[in-house]
Amino acid sequence: MSSSPKPPEPAQGSAGPLAIICGGGTFPLAVARAAQKAGREVVLFPVRGFAGPEVEAWPHVWIPIGRFGLLTRELRRRGCRDVVFIGNVLRPRIRDIRLDWTTLTLLPRVLHMMRGGDDHLLSSLGKLVEETGFRLLGAHEVAPDILVPAGQLGAVSVSREELDDINVARHVLDITGPLDIGQGLVVMGRHVVAMEAAEGTDLMLARVAELRANGRIRRAARCGVLVKLPKVGQDRRLDMPSLGERTVEGAARAGLAGIAVEAGGVIVADLARLVAAADAAGLFIYGIAPREGAS
Repeated sequence: MSSSPKPPEPAQGSAGPLAIICGGGTFPLAVARAAQKAGREVVLFPVRGFAGPEVEAWPHVWIPIGRFGLLTRELRRRGCRDVVFIGNVLRPRIRDIRLDWTTLTLLPRVLHMMRGGDDHLLSSLGKLVEETGFRLLGAHEVAPDILVPAGQLGAVSVSREELDDINVARHVLDITGPLDIGQGLVVMGRHVVAMEAAEGTDLMLARVAELRANGRIRRAARCGVLVKLPKVGQDRRLDMPSLGERTVEGAARAGLAGIAVEAGGVIVADLARLVAAADAAGLFIYGIAPREGAS
């Protein structure tokens, strides 16, 4: 593959504008605000069909999926070197995308990227962006305040039994993570009752609620833990587990006792609101110590 021209060098003493490629949800604007607060100029590149209209309050360029050539041209035109990917984007079907010429020339590589799990797709995309001459940053590097801290984060305490459930979950996720299956699961009484796959965390929690409703889970309400961790070896610049108020609501409907996540390995757009929602629902939020060697 021939090398593509690199973006223009930023002015001396300046890192240049930060490009935020935005999917859906609240995280893109949380990262944009944090970067701006730190004195960084920001340009948003919202993905059409996923990002919301609120991005238009910022300097922005809408990018349809499949227009990699358009994206790289606009990044260079705006003087962007550093790129952050953040927000929800569902994996598209090739036949639903209108590819531009640059993307068509990369079609064999794009097809290979699509064959595999999310980690494979995202890491391949990240390599392509870097090969094109840009620097890929994690959202947490730009906005470290979105990382969940360690320890008990609300008014509700975690019990010894729930800590045992958390340890079981960590062990299971250490095994399944390299298989690119999911980032979360629910454990009750040291028994795995649900594992996240393609449906995502919220639908997994809805499944647990349904299992309770139809009698497949017979344990008392306020039992069990949702645990979310980054996958082992995951490129955290491209994909980190996230936590929001919808997940708290889903955990409450599923009758869980609380939520545990890896401290420094899970992101939240507004920690104070999240903790307040958990307190109101009677759930604990707990930041567990990272795996040794995690970064």
